[in-house]
Amino acid sequence: MSETSELQELLTWLDRHIDYERVAPTRRSIPTLTAMEEMAKLLGNPEQAYPIIHVTGTNGKGSTSTIATALLVTMGLSVGTYTSPNLEKVSERIALGGLPIGDEPFRESLERLQLLDGILAEPPTRFELLTMAAFGAFADAAVDVGVVEVGLGGSWDSTNVATGQVAVITNVGLDHVEVLGGTVESIATDKSGIIKAGATVVLGDVQPSVRAIVEQRASDVGAGPVLMINRDFAVTRNDVAVGGRVIDLTTPYGTYEDLFLGLNGAHQAINAAVAIVAVEAFFGRTLPDEVVEATLDRVKMPARLEVMGRSPLVVLDGAHNVDGATALAEAIREGFSVAGSTTLVTGMLRGRDPVAMLQAFAGIGVDRVIACAPDSPRALEAQVVAEAARSLGLHAEIASSIEAACEQAIAAAGEDDLVVVAGSLYLAGAARGTLKRLCSGA
Repeated sequence: MSETSELQELLTWLDRHIDYERVAPTRRSIPTLTAMEEMAKLLGNPEQAYPIIHVTGTNGKGSTSTIATALLVTMGLSVGTYTSPNLEKVSERIALGGLPIGDEPFRESLERLQLLDGILAEPPTRFELLTMAAFGAFADAAVDVGVVEVGLGGSWDSTNVATGQVAVITNVGLDHVEVLGGTVESIATDKSGIIKAGATVVLGDVQPSVRAIVEQRASDVGAGPVLMINRDFAVTRNDVAVGGRVIDLTTPYGTYEDLFLGLNGAHQAINAAVAIVAVEAFFGRTLPDEVVEATLDRVKMPARLEVMGRSPLVVLDGAHNVDGATALAEAIREGFSVAGSTTLVTGMLRGRDPVAMLQAFAGIGVDRVIACAPDSPRALEAQVVAEAARSLGLHAEIASSIEAACEQAIAAAGEDDLVVVAGSLYLAGAARGTLKRLCSGA
């Protein structure tokens, strides 16, 4: 059997496990850490083989993890990064040196886990297996540091079997309320569960209640300092530029000026600040100016205000909650204004309020909404999204698929028009390949 066939069989085996990303858990059915702790023990606790920067937050944790990884790589370290969900291939979730893991080490990690079938007291979920595959792959590669993004929440997330030397909370908003609770405070309490004894905490949220909860958790567990945005570090300049931002930052360790950040949207400057402070905390010192300059200049994030085409202007984003949609709308207004009309291609998952999401998106001057369903059992019916758009006085259409929605939008758009594709990371991942094809003229 070829290595490709072996990997495909392992992926089929992986997909037979319960997948809470496709079937949303309820508060009572959230997995405990029991299976993770048992797997970790049987495998020799690979998550303890290297220090970890642990990242959670309602929005921005993917960008923050990517920027932190890039900084560490530029500093000359071997870095393992675990993120979720993937856009196109599941192996994207596990990266070494900022690049998706190769088929061979991915296969080896999954094979090792498959050997545990029938041994564990309770069957692990698909996400638990992927998390442990990442921990094992990083140990195999003898990485200097792991950057580990939480999947959901913090306290009971599969990644929380590890202990972060630096614990990062990008921000806290209302998302996954059916699991994490219906208040910002309950969600902050869950996310602060990643804070462990001795950890330095980096917080990018300005809400007083969130700050109080995070500081109390840090005190309760004997963590190190809590570094808060607008108190211990700040973005002091955040100007739009061609292809990104020009920013100035102050941190507990130093000052950085006239940095070009190759990501669009004012919110990305905050993500960059949080990432820089996290890496500074890891080293316990300021970073060389040339490292920060080179890293921010070349950092790229797929499906984060990603420009897929110029005529018409086509922008792809993974905004999947109201806060994300609001940030996207602000970025579009600031840096992507067009003379023509604006079409929104959107699809959402159940649990989202489509009216609230569309109200946030409407801030970009949407003239037309094309609704479709993301490729997920949790997808909200396109008809429901279209009806929500019409209730707001927006012209709405329904497409039979994500591909058809993108084709309809671009075919009808003029050179001076804007097409925005957003609403779910599952939508963004599925749309990206289609948009590459359509915008390249292929």
